[in-house]
Amino acid sequence: MAEPMLQVREVSKRFGGLLAVDRASFAAAAGRITALIGPNGAGKTTLFAIITGFERPSSGEILYDGADITGEPPHRLARRGVARTFQIVQPFAEFSALDNVAAAALFSRPGESLKAARNEALRHLAFVGLDAQSGQQAATLTLAMRKRLELAKALAMRPKLLFLDEVNAGLNSAEVERATQLIHQLAADGITIVMIEHLMKVVLNVCSRIVVLHNGRLIADGKPRDVTADPAVVEAYLGQQYAQRMRNHG
Repeated sequence: MAEPMLQVREVSKRFGGLLAVDRASFAAAAGRITALIGPNGAGKTTLFAIITGFERPSSGEILYDGADITGEPPHRLARRGVARTFQIVQPFAEFSALDNVAAAALFSRPGESLKAARNEALRHLAFVGLDAQSGQQAATLTLAMRKRLELAKALAMRPKLLFLDEVNAGLNSAEVERATQLIHQLAADGITIVMIEHLMKVVLNVCSRIVVLHNGRLIADGKPRDVTADPAVVEAYLGQQYAQRMRNHG
């Protein structure tokens, strides 16, 4: 059996007296999409920040492609092939969409020429459907466009492992459908994806595995059908109405 692309082992994070993540462990298989779900304040974004180097864990370890990356800073992880998006998108507002993406390419490969970075940026903008907006200031883009710009920036880092933090938040149904298609395509291209997502329709559509956090602790980890039927997950997050709908459609 192939080694997982990502292994999170007994990771905890304490902020003063608050235990935000409590001995969380899970693995993400190479080329698959794993969802990290749970109620607000469950510790999902904190766990993302730990794995991607924006926070150091209080304890535990993280393995990426078999190598220990615990506590490595984001720029070194980017050069290893680890990238992420952020729930609150904050592009360089005065930069064009093109130069926002080119900057991400240069961040992960500092020796690359600006011309090469811009050429690559154009390719990623075309992939997310923003080629027509390449010269437009990021500040003038709609929320849906800024979300796609955020994805293009992450792709410019040529990730093997990509973390998506609520890429569908604030989007309408057509925009969510477009984002879902892009996620499917990325996985088909061999990128391993771990995503925080509140829209269960999206989770069930794209993910082969679901990990559930509640109050910083992992309460479920498995195939979507098994996890959504788990009484602990229903009580902590999904609710009885959702569980009933799932049974009716099962």
